[in-house]
Amino acid sequence: MSTQPIPATPDQIPGPVTLAERFGTIDTLRGVAVLGILIMNIYGFAMPFAAYSNPLVMGGMEWYNIGTWFATHVIADQKFMTIFSMLFGAGIVLMWERARARDAKFGRIYYRRMFWLLVIGLIHGYLIWFGDILFHYALMGMLIYPMRKLQARTLIIVACLLLPVALLLNHGGYIYLSDLQSRTANITALQQAGETISEEQQASLDEWAEIGAFLEPSDETLQEDLDAYLGTYGDAVKHRAPILQAMQINMTIWFAVWRIGALMLIGMALMKLGVFSGSRTPGFYTRLMLIGYGIGLPLSIYSAMDLHAHDFSGLYMMQRGGIANYIGSILVALGHIGLVIGIVKKGALRNLSARFAAVGRMAFSNYLMHSIVMTTIFYGHGLGLYGSVPRAAQMLFVAGMLGLQLLLSPWWLARYRFGPAEWLWRSLTYWQRQPMKA
Repeated sequence: MSTQPIPATPDQIPGPVTLAERFGTIDTLRGVAVLGILIMNIYGFAMPFAAYSNPLVMGGMEWYNIGTWFATHVIADQKFMTIFSMLFGAGIVLMWERARARDAKFGRIYYRRMFWLLVIGLIHGYLIWFGDILFHYALMGMLIYPMRKLQARTLIIVACLLLPVALLLNHGGYIYLSDLQSRTANITALQQAGETISEEQQASLDEWAEIGAFLEPSDETLQEDLDAYLGTYGDAVKHRAPILQAMQINMTIWFAVWRIGALMLIGMALMKLGVFSGSRTPGFYTRLMLIGYGIGLPLSIYSAMDLHAHDFSGLYMMQRGGIANYIGSILVALGHIGLVIGIVKKGALRNLSARFAAVGRMAFSNYLMHSIVMTTIFYGHGLGLYGSVPRAAQMLFVAGMLGLQLLLSPWWLARYRFGPAEWLWRSLTYWQRQPMKA
């Protein structure tokens, strides 16, 4: 008997998803999500990051600028990122099921795929923009892959157990930082009275100076940020490196495992339940939209009003100010999902839906394009508009990018199989140059 291995048939060899295997509902929803993410990310491109959640820091105090913050907080803040995280989890199930249907081995390919996503995320974060999310998607994608075989109900239960952990950690952080703030106030008073402080007291002052610069940035801290991003490209890279490193560590511990991981698990469940594939009835998507918006929007509106009433305090947000939108954002995201898939299933807005689907097929390229174009517009190595564009006017840049990608993506895909970033990612994953021509 021969001991030679039986060669794999073409169907048993994993490969990129073909056009015929794609779900139009998922592509359209992904296109809506990646463009929706820019509505919030523009604040991080155009202003110091503290202004992302605190309109008092920068961006104009006129009614239309505060109104812009209010509207984006209610409609977009954490909502489109939630959808994108769910779709990432859905994609894991989709790729695994298609590989299993072909009797193809997928695990090694999948982890290679996540490795290269992590590498690209690091390059994106350190060399282009500090707000990178690809690093954490790759990390969480590696961690949750073993859960792909669980039933939908189990995935949802696990997700619901994970989600509150981030809130509990935040509250614990609030208790610690409130105590630290109180201690540093007393130490500062001692210094002003001319007393000598201990090394331990000095360490407390240094710790609060670092953390407080993020929670309640001083004019000096904001100016350092402005100087760095309005300077040379090298100035920007040097300034963001320690910030990004701290964000990657802290976000992984305090947020990514519990929030992003949970949302990916919910996405897996929704894929198994036929929600993302558009397999449910039109009435299901209508109910999903009404329930999601009916509960989620009031929570997000309350969140905006509550934060405004507490002067957008970072400590208050850690204590309880972030809870309403933390929960409401998931429900509003489900409302968005019901609305978009419902429109696609009804065949309404066909041309616009097709354009969003094209954006979704190139979501990786379009996401990176946001960073490249926007940092070129706002940073010093480009047009140098950083910190000078009011919050409301920033939405014009969002509209311009949205229009550009809705036009460019269908044009590109009429000529090529993948977006440029997708092509690179697939070529690295399969360690073979992928065909590019359509």
